[in-house]
Amino acid sequence: MPARSELSSSLEQQLLVQLGERLRRARKSRSLSAVELARQVGISRTTLSAVEQGDPSPAFGTYVRVLSALGMVADLALVATSKAASASADEPVVPTSLHRAQDLQSLLMHQEAVRLLRKDPTLVARLEQTLSRWSTRDDPNSRPLLQRWADIVAAQDWNLAIADTEEARQLRQASPLATLLPDETRQAIIREVKALKERARAAA
Repeated sequence: MPARSELSSSLEQQLLVQLGERLRRARKSRSLSAVELARQVGISRTTLSAVEQGDPSPAFGTYVRVLSALGMVADLALVATSKAASASADEPVVPTSLHRAQDLQSLLMHQEAVRLLRKDPTLVARLEQTLSRWSTRDDPNSRPLLQRWADIVAAQDWNLAIADTEEARQLRQASPLATLLPDETRQAIIREVKALKERARAAA
């Protein structure tokens, strides 16, 4: 068995997790069972599970084969033909769209907050207190979002908080989840995304 690959930052880890989750959703939307897709790709069910969890252990070729089986090779082609991907092999590939950086920062913070919540459900009480304080603000524009968050917290439906949808992005703009993060965790994510933006500017 090849040595386990290690990623150098939580940003890289989260991006791979997002890819795995997208592949899992694509499989389900095509009404494919994990066993069926694994058979098509020619890998074990365990390896497919690792891919859908964003595990860095499976070879890159395995991810490509899963993308191909799901009809998503065009996504890979887009990356391969982008300006960033056509640069020197020694240069890191970075997104060229800087306006996505803030969305990415928010998403990373929410993914970390959800991890904390799943590890320690008692943190829900802190969210409820925060929402209660925010609800006293005289801001009619934020009330629908706060009510939506109250529903999410009550149901503990954390998947919505980290979904890659327009609704989720809007919700994260008025979210209490980031208040759960220790300051050092928040600052580490901010530094990572800032570095990403600087690399994107340099590549533009």
